[in-house]
Amino acid sequence: MSTPTHNPKADPAPDTNTVKDPADWTTGDEPMTGAQASYLKTLTEQANAPEQFSEDLSKAEASQRIDGLREQLGM
Repeated sequence: MSTPTHNPKADPAPDTNTVKDPADWTTGDEPMTGAQASYLKTLTEQANAPEQFSEDLSKAEASQRIDGLREQLGM
């Protein structure tokens, strides 16, 4: 019988650094990704907040806006 191994995908340790504040990202000042732009556009439409979308956001700024809109929308 083999010993079960820990699966970090199914049971991540609560004190890991897998979630970082966007302000601490080393690539946070790079332009937002296409996926971020698409998702942010969708969220701004759902929230009726088109002013939250801008083509020139950084990855970190886009992430923060996405988080805020998700919270606003109860997601």
